[in-house]
Amino acid sequence: MNNPSDLVCDFVNSYDVESGADAIPSPAALAAWLGRRGLIGPADTAGDDDLAAAVELRESLRAALRRNHAPGHAPDGDPDGAPTGEPGGEPTVAPWPGVPHSFAGLPLRMTLTTGGPVLEPVHTGVPGGLARIAAAVLDTRADGTWPRLKVCTESTCQWAFVDLSKNRSRSWCSMKVCGNRTKTRAYRARRQPEAGSRHP
Repeated sequence: MNNPSDLVCDFVNSYDVESGADAIPSPAALAAWLGRRGLIGPADTAGDDDLAAAVELRESLRAALRRNHAPGHAPDGDPDGAPTGEPGGEPTVAPWPGVPHSFAGLPLRMTLTTGGPVLEPVHTGVPGGLARIAAAVLDTRADGTWPRLKVCTESTCQWAFVDLSKNRSRSWCSMKVCGNRTKTRAYRARRQPEAGSRHP
């Protein structure tokens, strides 16, 4: 079973902003990525539309995690939206700031199990695998971890991570690397005007 927070971060990090490396550059790579995480079956294949939906979902989730740094974001992580129903009666995920409209194309249904109610994809195959990621996002809202899901504020990085700090104040994926990089750049920017004032 995939941990919801880890799955969301893992999916966002399938594209490395700093290196430009993409773990899902093709439909076949998308199917392989989902398959390795048990989100689809071994015979399931992906198409171009599936890849486009996955990339939109991934990058919009990155934007949503970036929003979790913003002052005044909902402290309980409850965005301005909630699961809603379609005419057919299946619950879907309503878009909220930073989360794509493609969520509406990933319908989920609630299934009662011995462990309690769980959200399951309506569709099978790759759309169902992507819907499992949407369900993981809802799970992080339900267990209270959504506000702790962030991306590194270093613009060249944007690596997704879970902020485990007591007051949710962590900004970088790594203080030693990205934190120092950001602080060094800010220091140099402050020093530049000072140097200019000494040499008119």
